Amino acid sequence: MIKVITFDLWDTVFIDDSDEPKRKAAGRLSKSEERRELVWKFANKYKNVSKELVNSVYNTSDAAFRKTWHEQFVTWSVKGRLEITFKGLGIELPENEMDEIVKLHEEMELEFMPDFIPRVGNAIKELSKEYKLGVISDAIFSPGRVLRQILESKNLLQYFDFFVFSDEIGNSKPQPIVFKATCDHFGINNNELVHIGDREHNDIAGPKKFGSHSILCTASLDRDSKNSEADAKFSDYSELPGILKTLKL
Repeated sequence: MIKVITFDLWDTVFIDDSDEPKRKAAGRLSKSEERRELVWKFANKYKNVSKELVNSVYNTSDAAFRKTWHEQFVTWSVKGRLEITFKGLGIELPENEMDEIVKLHEEMELEFMPDFIPRVGNAIKELSKEYKLGVISDAIFSPGRVLRQILESKNLLQYFDFFVFSDEIGNSKPQPIVFKATCDHFGINNNELVHIGDREHNDIAGPKKFGSHSILCTASLDRDSKNSEADAKFSDYSELPGILKTLKL
């Protein structure tokens, strides 16, 4: 029987980039543009560099990050990524300024928070009455401490008993360690865990290889669900409690 349910966050609990229209309405740059603007402003305190050069170096650092994330299942810290970027620009920021720009990057989602998927809050509250709940989520720019604050903004943090964030554990999905850490924490067998997420490679293949179960969430985005190997799938959170009761494991 299923004893523990874990959730991915981005495009599973809240909607990725749903903050961008809010930023635009407030007359702000997109997150991608603002990150590069920040680097340009900090860099120009010490060296005259063009925005074109900053964009080029930042894009190269981004590409290296994504290659490592996708192939080695490690998410570099924001500080590590920015250190590489400034090194590429031939600049070494003072520690206090590096800390400042790291914080501005990491907390950008807190100023304009993402929208939560409809009915996800009610589903989490109801499921917490019957199952132990956890989070297994990769951290790209927003670290675990910020993702906890986003959950708390909707009073949902209280329903989760355990968190596995890639910036805290050192690895990302689909590495077995993220699922093993969860099973070890709750003292359960692999087949007593079901993970819910939106990406086939990370959220479905990962737990499947580990010997756990998976459910594909298409409520925010449908990433070729017709070819999914998930145990089940849903497009509306109102369906999830029923799916869990009838799931053939």
